Amino acid sequence: MKQDMIVILDLGSHHNTVLARAIRALGVYSEIYPHDITAEELKALPNVKGVIINGGENNVIDGVEIDVLPEIYGAGFPVIAAGHPKALCDVKLAAFEDNEEAIKEAVRGFVFDTCKAEANWNMKNFVSDQVELIRQQVGDKKVLLALSGGVDSSVVAALLLKAIGNNLVCVHVNHGLMRKGESENVVEVFGRQLNANLVYVDATERFLTKLEGVEDPEQKRKIIGGEFIRVFEEEARKLDGIDFLGQGTIYPDIVESGTKTAKMVKSHHNVGGLPEDMQFGLVEPLKQLFKDEVRACGVELGLPYEMVYRQPFPGPGLGVRCLGAITRDRLEAVRESDAILREEFALAGLDKKVWQYFTIVPDFKSVGVRNNARSYDWPVIIRAVNTIDAMTASIEHIDWAILDKITKRILEEVPNVNRVCYDMSPKPSATIEWE
Repeated sequence: MKQDMIVILDLGSHHNTVLARAIRALGVYSEIYPHDITAEELKALPNVKGVIINGGENNVIDGVEIDVLPEIYGAGFPVIAAGHPKALCDVKLAAFEDNEEAIKEAVRGFVFDTCKAEANWNMKNFVSDQVELIRQQVGDKKVLLALSGGVDSSVVAALLLKAIGNNLVCVHVNHGLMRKGESENVVEVFGRQLNANLVYVDATERFLTKLEGVEDPEQKRKIIGGEFIRVFEEEARKLDGIDFLGQGTIYPDIVESGTKTAKMVKSHHNVGGLPEDMQFGLVEPLKQLFKDEVRACGVELGLPYEMVYRQPFPGPGLGVRCLGAITRDRLEAVRESDAILREEFALAGLDKKVWQYFTIVPDFKSVGVRNNARSYDWPVIIRAVNTIDAMTASIEHIDWAILDKITKRILEEVPNVNRVCYDMSPKPSATIEWE
């Protein structure tokens, strides 16, 4: 392994991700693990140089105050604690606050002087290490990759191709919740341009039938996640030696799906939506990275700019943007309005400025006027946000002339819509997606 690593043990801090990014900003790789990791599990991790116990307010689970296992202190690694006065190590710091620069200064001496870690965290080394780890995990077996065509799964595809070549089988499932032209683009780029071993499955009717009448967003995610796995299992049975499922899971997916010390915000289909009886081993080489780091990894792997910097698209697709129970007409309203938004943002150069932008159609109507007569139709909500790591997000201030043009097009071109609204809510308190 080329990279040294500092392990962060989550003992209830709100700032685990800030700490992880601060250490990486010092040039040293870091990963976050649950408080109850065993010494054996810790020793099995590659190139660990030290451990930071990161305590905080969420250190009580089911009424019991949690702690790391005593064996961690004797595992052979330097240990410091922050926000955890009961720690059995010599160095105990005050709880970290949401200030990356202050955290860097607080841990710099521990990372470099005590742990003797080298500043060798970069994407070239990360790719090299992940290729080695993938080969160790997979051996000569085949990996079935859930390829949505989004940034995360595309980067994983490139990484797996580098690691195992023809032992990668990419499966793109069109669940009927894709953006306009999305599946066609996946087939063109991966099947024809990159010559990946691509299997295309049109499961539109299968998914939409399963989702009929389902309003709760968590239930939607679990249905979509579970059905994805069933489709992959069916495809795997057609092939020999498929023992692993590749996924584009990144760290914000894990955090939002809930950890031992943090409540769930929403279950990502690739985390909280996976069925308990799944027969695959998981290959998730990006699961400790943030979105900006995933893009940097894609650049290092030589993926085209347009692919690496395409805007994020959630695994459940338009299913989390068609609020309430999905109806086919409302789903088409989301798809068509989203296509208009993306086209106009590209014309205005906003596609390279705004991190994520999309439309939502909720499951309620309001009275309007169309052709001098009463209409009773849906609103379309536009959302455009900027972020670095998807953990927080700010609202993009769009020129009124651009919004006016988009509004006129949506009202003229999308059936059964009579209002267009612009969402001004940052993350937090909102999430990036609507559901």
